[in-house]
Amino acid sequence: MEQINAIGRRKAAVARVYVTPGTGVITINKRALDVYFPSSILQYIVKQPLNTLQVDGNYDIKVNLRGGGYKGQAEALRLAIARALVKINPEDKSALRAEGFMTRDPRTVERKKPGQPKARKRFQFSKR
Repeated sequence: MEQINAIGRRKAAVARVYVTPGTGVITINKRALDVYFPSSILQYIVKQPLNTLQVDGNYDIKVNLRGGGYKGQAEALRLAIARALVKINPEDKSALRAEGFMTRDPRTVERKKPGQPKARKRFQFSKR
């Protein structure tokens, strides 16, 4: 099997993933997973699709991550890995969809409106 690639997005984060058969090494922007995401919760989020299918040590994953914060990046990476695993084996799609890993979260930051300090906040009203 050759290299499989996929893209995942969340908020402003974009993750491009390249999956090859290997020993389970995840490299993000030329750094190891535990160096890039020191938090064990974020590491868990990234590995959720692999753990769901019990293929944690079967693939080497190379990632280009940019934009957003660390939480958005971790969730973008989760989506990208899930999409790549479905490209490898389409029968896994139902299991990943049941866990919610195949759904792109559409929520993004609302734009700031003119004449207001923030997206929804108004300037203080003065009657006199």
